[in-house]
Amino acid sequence: MAHTAGRTAPAGKGKPTALAGPGTRPGGRRHPLVAAAMVLPLALLLGLVSGWGRTVLEQASSVAGMLGS
Repeated sequence: MAHTAGRTAPAGKGKPTALAGPGTRPGGRRHPLVAAAMVLPLALLLGLVSGWGRTVLEQASSVAGMLGS
């Protein structure tokens, strides 16, 4: 397989730095905290809609019961 991780976009291709978006580094990568701030709200919403919140609460209460709390 070809190694492609080190390649950069040719000059004149892609977005200008001013239009790349907040938190974007010069290489075109976002800071990890910016990426997390973008993803977490949607992940929490999807989790709550799918019943994730209830499952977490049930497991937490089960663990608390086993610990005798």
